[in-house]
Amino acid sequence: MWQCPKCKRVFKRKNQSHYCGEKPTTIDEYIARQEKEIQPLLIELKDIINTAIPEAKATIAWGMPTWKNNDNIIHFAVNKNDISLYPGKEAVLFFHDHLSDYKVHNGVIKILFTQPLPEKLITKIAKWCYLQDISQE
Repeated sequence: MWQCPKCKRVFKRKNQSHYCGEKPTTIDEYIARQEKEIQPLLIELKDIINTAIPEAKATIAWGMPTWKNNDNIIHFAVNKNDISLYPGKEAVLFFHDHLSDYKVHNGVIKILFTQPLPEKLITKIAKWCYLQDISQE
């Protein structure tokens, strides 16, 4: 068991990622709470998604940066060593041939902090997810 020295919450795993206090309410607030070294990467990712799907609403859902229209389109979250991009199972299956450089599992694409952000791929995935969402209207 591990206790966070800041908020005193107890977790099974040592150094468990969590929020001390209130969850962020905006994507910029989410990014500001992350380690300074990775903030530029997160700002770049936010900008890529905003540019790809400007019609989508950027918000926080499930404690993560999220873009939605009718439903959730795409999310991301910061982990210890990577950024998890959550486009969903269908998107991961559709783009499978382009994801060999990344660890993928159950609709999640893990991008290591040491890897450059694949801007073109993220753009294609975000647009594809948006088109799937609006086709269900």
